[in-house]
Amino acid sequence: MIPFSTKKITGLVAGLFLSASLLAQNYTPSAANLEARKTFQDSKYGMFIHWGLSSTLGDGEWVMNNRNIRKADYQRLLSGFYPAQFDAEKWVLTAKNAGMKYIVFITRHHDSFSNWDTKFSDWKITNTPFKRDVLKELAAACKKEGMKLGLYYSTLDWYREDYPHETGRTGQGTGRKGKGDYASYLQFMKNQLTELLTNYGEIMSIWFDGHWDQTNPEGEHDRSSRIDWKYDEIYNLIHSLQPQCMIGNNHHLSPLPGEDFQMFERDLPGENKSGLSYQKASDEVPLETCETINGAWGYNITDRNYKTVNQVIQLLVGAAGRNANLLLNVGPMPNGQIQPEFTDTLAAAGKWLEAYGETIYGTRGGPVPPQPWGVSTQKGKKIYLHLFKQPFGNMILLPGFKDKVKQVQLFVNRQPLKFKQQAEGLLINTDGLSFDKADEVIEVELK
Repeated sequence: MIPFSTKKITGLVAGLFLSASLLAQNYTPSAANLEARKTFQDSKYGMFIHWGLSSTLGDGEWVMNNRNIRKADYQRLLSGFYPAQFDAEKWVLTAKNAGMKYIVFITRHHDSFSNWDTKFSDWKITNTPFKRDVLKELAAACKKEGMKLGLYYSTLDWYREDYPHETGRTGQGTGRKGKGDYASYLQFMKNQLTELLTNYGEIMSIWFDGHWDQTNPEGEHDRSSRIDWKYDEIYNLIHSLQPQCMIGNNHHLSPLPGEDFQMFERDLPGENKSGLSYQKASDEVPLETCETINGAWGYNITDRNYKTVNQVIQLLVGAAGRNANLLLNVGPMPNGQIQPEFTDTLAAAGKWLEAYGETIYGTRGGPVPPQPWGVSTQKGKKIYLHLFKQPFGNMILLPGFKDKVKQVQLFVNRQPLKFKQQAEGLLINTDGLSFDKADEVIEVELK
């Protein structure tokens, strides 16, 4: 993930290219993969978990880069990491009670620390005093509770010498002197991905991040990569090990061949408030927005910029109305607990979903594009109009709406609403409705 304070670096080297083999790849998803995409879209809501060795410093997951901490100094954190309150079951139940249907967990972030017992690196959680394989425990808890599990994996590395760091936009202050060896680094990633997709049960998705380290900044005309990542080899490996496993890459570009869903960082599809989302939303693969509850991904002890319950609800509904999922992040504390400011908000939003989940789960973006008053979702013959605020003139117009309407009513209490079908479309009267809640939902039932 990219924090808002990331600086552009100058002196970008020549030789920008994309893999010719990738561009030529003709990817046909398996039947299992297509079914997984549908299940993913139906699920609508997931929990992102940023947590690991960097959490001990309480300054976000980019602390190694932002403070230019040298590798030799960062290694000292290993002997002091002991998350005594870590409980995978509690994490999963927090997500489940919030109405979330899947979890995406950081297996290895940009600092290269592996949150599982990998055989291909000593820089891992089982070499801390804690010694436990937290991914193994999380996978077991997810299976027990019927929670899908996806795995975040960084392609960028601030720690290893073989990552092509000399051409990267970040990680220049961590003390590496030599030259990267991408062939070696690629094999390392393949080895770790094979472990993850072999030893931890069925994996819903692999969530890649870090491609942007080898490109010009977002918004520039040429965003091609300075290295050939050989995604065709990586993606083929993943799909050969688990054909249903969906691949997404947070490169801030349109989906590349072999990718199964498209993500938007800190933006709803079609928006670009973050300055990262210049890409057009795909109409071929599922969409997902990832966002934080406060301002940070990893634990930040001074960040109290918490979203309200209403903001979380409107973010989820806003994503659903744009035919996208919401992956909402928590950054657990160094002791392994999710802080109460997160759990309380998630639980309250979960209560809303208990009442209104029918208007979110299993839906797709409705017939009306996002409006000043809100968004629409649809499932079968039912269209749900989600009103965040009072519409102008207390009237909602669905322009060009030709389907015959059986009835229009408030979702929560089935109170009938006046409506008229005319040449211009469907007109709904909202006089007398209260707009003092996160989302007033109107149900339009078709004949």
